[in-house]
Formats: sequence, C-alpha cells, structure tokens
Amino acid sequence: MGWRMLTKRIIPCLDVRNRKVTKGVRFQNNIDLGDPVEMAVAYSDGGCDELVFYDITASAEGRPIDIDMVREVGRAVHIPFAVGGGIRNLQDMYNVLLAGAEKVSVNTLAVENPDIIEEGAKQFGRQCIVLGMDPVKTDDPRFSSGYEITVRGFRQHTGRDAVEWAREAVDRGVGEIVVNSVDADGTRQGFELTLTRLIAEAVGVPVVASGGAGTPQHLIDVFQKALADAAIVASMVHMGHYTIEQIKFELSRAGIPVRKRW
Repeated sequence: MGWRMLTKRIIPCLDVRNRKVTKGVRFQNNIDLGDPVEMAVAYSDGGCDELVFYDITASAEGRPIDIDMVREVGRAVHIPFAVGGGIRNLQDMYNVLLAGAEKVSVNTLAVENPDIIEEGAKQFGRQCIVLGMDPVKTDDPRFSSGYEITVRGFRQHTGRDAVEWAREAVDRGVGEIVVNSVDADGTRQGFELTLTRLIAEAVGVPVVASGGAGTPQHLIDVFQKALADAAIVASMVHMGHYTIEQIKFELSRAGIPVRKRW
C-alpha cells in the first residue's frame, strides 16, 4: 500500500482527570503528572506530530468531555489533536471539533451504536472520526483473529472479533484506528506487534499503535514489524525518559521517515 510510505507520526497521549494529566499501569494506580495545556504546549514545541487527550472519567461519571480544556488546548497548540472520552452523540462530536480538535475518538459509543460512525463521517468527514479499540487476547475459537473487543476500560467483553470490527468500522466511515493493548498499557515493555499488524493488514486506513512504548526501539519495531502508521507514547515521555527529538533521531537512524524539526 503506497500510502504507508508517509512519515510516521509520534503522538503523546494525555489521560486527563480533574484537569490533570495522569498515568497508571494497566489503567490503575494513577499518579498526576501536570497541567494538560502546559504539557500540550511543551510536546508541540518539542516536535511531536499530533496529540491525543482522553478524559478518562467522563464516561464513568456520565458527563460530557471537559470542553473548556479542549478550547484552551486549541488556542495554545498549532498541531492536530484528537479528543476522546465522554463522547455520547453527534452534538458532543460537534462541540469538540468546534472547540479546536481535529479528530474525535469513539470507542464504547461506536460498539454500542455503530450508526454514530456513519453519521459522524457524513457530518464532519471521515478524517475526523477515529475508532479507539480495546482488544484482548483470547483462545476462544469464536474469534478467528484471536482477539476480542472489550469496552468500558476493558471491563466488559462484547463478543466481537477485533479484525471483523475494524473492517466494519472502516466500512461505516472511520478514518483512523487506534489499537490499544491493555496487556501492554503502561508497562513500557513494547507494543503488541501481532495485534497491531493484524489490524494494519486488514484495513485501508491509518493504524495507530497504543500501549507499551518504553524505548525508541519499541517504536522502530511497531513501524517496521507491525506496519503501524503512528505510535502513541505516554510514560516514556511523561516521565522524562526520552524526548520526542531523541525518539525521532533514533527512528531516523533506523531509516524510518519522520517529520524533522531540527
């Protein structure tokens, strides 16, 4: 696929709770890391390609996403960013995009109401609609890919095969898929390569790998071996282990095309 030759994107992920960026391991034992707007500016200045924000308690608390924060980020940074968590309907999508986000990420909502994908793509363009998916490994023979889609922070099994859901979502109008690995999340042990490659080979839209980034080599692997188009980083940059510039330098050295700012 020729379009996979584009530069590979590095996307810091900011999980936000009560206006603070937070990070845990496998979604537990979270610690607060800082102010989302300040961190967004620092990453944008540091050379990242995009940002993604998840309002991690919005869904559980049954409230819409923090739109004021989205607006502040929109004013402060000049790179594309996506927003997820607490998106309940088309109006929420509209509000987020109007506040300055380029993309809106849906996960549980899309599984429970797949028509929202078509409606959103029709209304705002498919490039705005990102599907977040949370597959878990399974030996159950009902799932031909070996992965089942879960929702509600991996707590609820859906009975849907990961690859089949990816294909259906793209048919319905999704413009990009973020593949989250719960097993890898926050561990900094590397991305889930098998799963990411399965999805990347199954669909004709960009695939973003998420969960497990710990070293630049992990990103090299996910781009070279799993055919990802972009990679989400969190702990490895939030904790100061690496800068975006260091990661891009290593990728470039490995022959992976990246957008350079130095």
